[in-house]
This record gives sequence, structure tokens and C-alpha cells, in this order.
Amino acid sequence: MVKLKDIAEQVGVSVSTVSRVINHDVSRSVNEATRNRILEAAQTLGYRTNKTGKPAKGKRESATAVFHVGCVVAVPQNKYNHPYFSIILEGIERGLSAQGCRLEFIHSMESAADTNRLQQLVKEHSIDGMIVVEGLQAEAYQWIKKNVRAVVGIDIADNEVPVIAYDRVAAAKAAVAHLIAKGHREIGFIGGPGRYGELQKEKRYRGYQYAMEEAGLPIHPEWVINVNWDVSQSYETVKDAMDRAGRHPSAFFAASDMMAIPAMRAVTERKLGIPEDVAFFSVDNIELSQFTSPPLSTIHVPKMEMGMIAAKTLIDYLNRQYTIPVKIWVPYELKLRHSSADQ
Repeated sequence: MVKLKDIAEQVGVSVSTVSRVINHDVSRSVNEATRNRILEAAQTLGYRTNKTGKPAKGKRESATAVFHVGCVVAVPQNKYNHPYFSIILEGIERGLSAQGCRLEFIHSMESAADTNRLQQLVKEHSIDGMIVVEGLQAEAYQWIKKNVRAVVGIDIADNEVPVIAYDRVAAAKAAVAHLIAKGHREIGFIGGPGRYGELQKEKRYRGYQYAMEEAGLPIHPEWVINVNWDVSQSYETVKDAMDRAGRHPSAFFAASDMMAIPAMRAVTERKLGIPEDVAFFSVDNIELSQFTSPPLSTIHVPKMEMGMIAAKTLIDYLNRQYTIPVKIWVPYELKLRHSSADQ
């Protein structure tokens, strides 16, 4: 069965971009040349669509005719086609395929217009189940819960629906504790705000804070750097912070690899060595992290598995195999590399 991922790989774009073109989602612009390439690839590979963007009649698997599934992704990370989310989305698609279902659409959220488009997509595709990746605006999320039969969340805070997650607080704490065990006493933090717009309430910051407090180490405000989950801000803000202070911590903990990598460039441009002068530890273990210079120590999060488990869980709930909302914790693993002097 041809999947959105197959089309994305053929054209060289993200799965979410393919989904927008296939489903005629105009909430994000896609240039005409790319749109045509996606449609041509879909036709060549045999992913046939009708005018609404849904698979053509007679091309659905029997289970998909029963359960129509959509996916909504929080936009702050996804708008850059974040590699962390891309793997989760691939896992969702694989998991649904294993159940004989197809992912009808992937939709990202940013404004009220996005909520309106989401409502249209739910109705057009007669959606039975929805997978929500990361926290959404309250109004949109409540509409989903009210109008979709079953909802499963990935890394969301809601005790009323099944949730697949890893322990972000414990993972961050483990990474910072490793830096402390290596002898670091001044450790900075690079990240962004949590669900409620405050960096100090974000789970990975809390893990960093707990590790520092348990070791009796001070947190220096000038080294708590809010880069708003923006790649370019990470580079510029870390560079500016080091220029203002005229000194640097001996290590940085970054809340994601995508925030760590540009910060590493800011450090090396000051002729500082990694890890000799400044060590780095991060979270996510995206594919690129093993190819940075030096390779980046990071927390491996089983992204593919999270997506596949979410898909299987959603189908189980639609089949009424379970009624209570479970929370499934997936394990994390420290990937020790040269950026923390571990290789």
C-alpha cells in the first residue's frame, strides 16, 4: 500500500507537505512546482485521490472504510518540518497501515483559520479517530474531543484520553546528572517555553533544575537561555549571551538537538573547543546528532515506536477493546558521544 511517506521520499519533501497537497489544505502555502511534483508522484506510485483529496473509491482497505483517522501536530516545532516530529508521523502511518488503515490527513495548528480548516477536514473525511501530537490551543483541542469519537495523545497533558509519552523531566535530569558526574559545576540551559508560555514550567527545564538543586549547584540566570524553540534564535541568542558575559559555563544542556546544534556553532565560532571548553548534552537523538562535529551526546527518544503505539492504541479504542484512558510511558536512553567527552 502506497503511503504518504513514500510520496514524500520520492519528491524530497516532508510528510506534512504531502498531506497538505493531497488533502487540498490551503492553510499553508506550497509552491506550484512542488505541488505538481507531489501530485505526479502520487499518480506514479498509485496513490489515487478524488477531488476531496481522499483515496479513490475501491482503493481503500476494508479497515480504513470503517475507521478514518486524522492527525494534528502542534505548530511551534512542526513548522520547520522538525525531524523529531517527522519520525513520529512515520510511526503513526506505519502503525495505521499495520491495522489496515490509512492516515487521512496531517494538520498543523497556528491560528484560528487553522482551527476552521481542521473542522472542515474532520467533516470531509468523516473522521472517527484523531492522534494529537503535543499540546494544542485549548479551543481547538476541546472541539476535537467533542466531535471526534476517539482521541489519543502523544506527549499531551490530559488524563481523560490515552497518552503515549516519555518522562521528559526524568530524561533531562539524567542528562544533567551525567554532566555533573563528569565534573561540571556551571551548566547552562538552552530551550523554550512550555505549554503555558513559561520556560521555568517546561518539563525539560524542570529536570535540569532538579538535577542542579540535588547537586547543590546554583543556576545562573544569564545561562538560562530562552530561544523560543527557534533554530536561528538558538545560534544568535547563545552567541549574544556569551558576548555580553565575556565568559561561559563549562557545559550546556539543550532541550532538543535542534536547539543544541546551532548553539554548538556559536561556541566554536568563539574559538572554544567542544567538549574541552564547553560540553553539550541534548534530547531527541535526531539522525543528524551523530554527524555533528563533534557528535552530540543526547537522550534517545523512541520516536517511531511512539507513533506506532499511538496508532495501535487508537484502533484498539475505536474497536472498544479498552474503555479507561491509559498512559503508556516509553523508555529513553542516554546516547553518550564526544560532545560530553564520552568518546
